[in-house]
Amino acid sequence: MSALFDVLTAHPFSFRRPVPDSVLPAAVRSQGAQDFEVRPIAQPAGSSRRLGVEVRGLNLAKPLTADDFARLHEVHLDHSVVVYRNQRITPAEHIAFSRRFGPLQRHVLRNYKLDEHDEILVVSNIIENGQPTGLGDAGAYWHSDLSYKPKPALGSLLHAQELPDVGGDTLFADQVAAYEALPYQLKQQLQGLLAEHSYLHKYEELRSRNPFRPQLSAEQMAEVQPAVHPVVRTHPETGRKALFVSEHFTTRIIGLPPARSEALLAELFAHSTQPQFVYRHHWQPHDLVFWDNRAVLHLATGVPADQRRKLYRTTIEGDVPV
Repeated sequence: MSALFDVLTAHPFSFRRPVPDSVLPAAVRSQGAQDFEVRPIAQPAGSSRRLGVEVRGLNLAKPLTADDFARLHEVHLDHSVVVYRNQRITPAEHIAFSRRFGPLQRHVLRNYKLDEHDEILVVSNIIENGQPTGLGDAGAYWHSDLSYKPKPALGSLLHAQELPDVGGDTLFADQVAAYEALPYQLKQQLQGLLAEHSYLHKYEELRSRNPFRPQLSAEQMAEVQPAVHPVVRTHPETGRKALFVSEHFTTRIIGLPPARSEALLAELFAHSTQPQFVYRHHWQPHDLVFWDNRAVLHLATGVPADQRRKLYRTTIEGDVPV
């Protein structure tokens, strides 16, 4: 039995309790069907210590035992951003691994799906024959994927296909740490508050900057009706509380006067993405990055116009936030 598994199963509880960094070994090696290693990713001083571990030596194209999957699941819950290095997998294998965590959600912009695999959204700035090969401005604002859905995303898995020589990093902000760092009085003010999330909140602004972003049809508009969720949600598997608002999709706090709602949201947006909560991911070839949308926000840093970037994304359906 691995050291990590021993740590995680030492104490029974109804909600999974997070494992303190101090009790995790620097590197934990699986003893299951595949021999793989889980280890922290070196980060600059002051960055989030909880986010970001890498899995090395695992081949997701090969069978994964239930025991090994359970260990990976625990790592995902503890660290929220997990980087599977050097995954030379097919889209079908990407989809199959994603489905082990739950049913998959399709993005409303079907024109950017991968041919023959509508579970995969192509994230790309590459133009071919005058047309985009994928969604080029994905992640332009801090957000949690599909928070505008009644059941927002559990997590997303982004697989590198083609990476630029310059730029293209992805930032992740720890919303558990952000909530814990709030002043006590503000935590009390947030109790019971609900916020509206809308896919359309920044859509026309993005369209004004990106001529390839399409106008939504009536059917697509119906698919992305606003949803209302708690400002602070409780993670269904760990019991941790996390902020659940974002500049991209959160439009207002229900029941507050507009000026107060706008001011409070601005305060939370600024607080939640401070450098001490952020892990910056520098992509390596064939990285598969899995993040927990229930616990982090993310942001794309952008790519110079002369650089090519293409990634494949699956998104796992979550539950109704509470």
